[in-house]
Amino acid sequence: METLEEREILFRGGSGADVSAPVAEILRAVQERGDAALREYTLRFDGAAPDALAVTAEEVDQAAAQVEPAFLAVLEEAAEHIRAYHARQKRESFVMTEREGVVLGQRIIPLARVGIYVPGGTAAYPSTVLMNAIPAKVAGVNEIVMITPPTQHMNIAVLAAAQIAGVDRVIAVGGAHGIAALTYGAGFIPKVDKIVGPGNAYVAAAKRMVYGQVDID
Repeated sequence: METLEEREILFRGGSGADVSAPVAEILRAVQERGDAALREYTLRFDGAAPDALAVTAEEVDQAAAQVEPAFLAVLEEAAEHIRAYHARQKRESFVMTEREGVVLGQRIIPLARVGIYVPGGTAAYPSTVLMNAIPAKVAGVNEIVMITPPTQHMNIAVLAAAQIAGVDRVIAVGGAHGIAALTYGAGFIPKVDKIVGPGNAYVAAAKRMVYGQVDID
């Protein structure tokens, strides 16, 4: 801290280039051609075999079994704290009688399906899984679909976090094409009501563009 300038400490990488044009093209292609376009982009950008996008429950279980027990305990402890905190924030339905003949209230209905984007490039972010999936579970979301960029070996810490947080489906797809798939649906990837989670410039631009067709964080 004594040898670094403030601008170095606060620096964020990236060129700041406008990626709206290619992102718009990706969104349009997935919306129009669905699963076919998604698989083309997965092969083009991620170099991954398009036939292996779905991560099975068995693969998630195997990943959790490979995580160091001490680190798994850290994830479980963090999950417990996150769950307890958000349980205090949970909104409830109520009905009240203001006066005779006047009944007021609110009905809280959880979203049916939420998509979580988890970065998977140069680093792994199991904390992103916990902090996005657990509040949704506490709120009563029926299904949580997690997407994360495919790698040769899926990060076992991220998959272990998905298991702990109660993620329902894990899909190895990333980028703007992943956001498009969650927005419009593509093959076995269903449409969601809301998309949350951080990502690179392409992911951020895609989320901004689909806002209104789907909710975002």
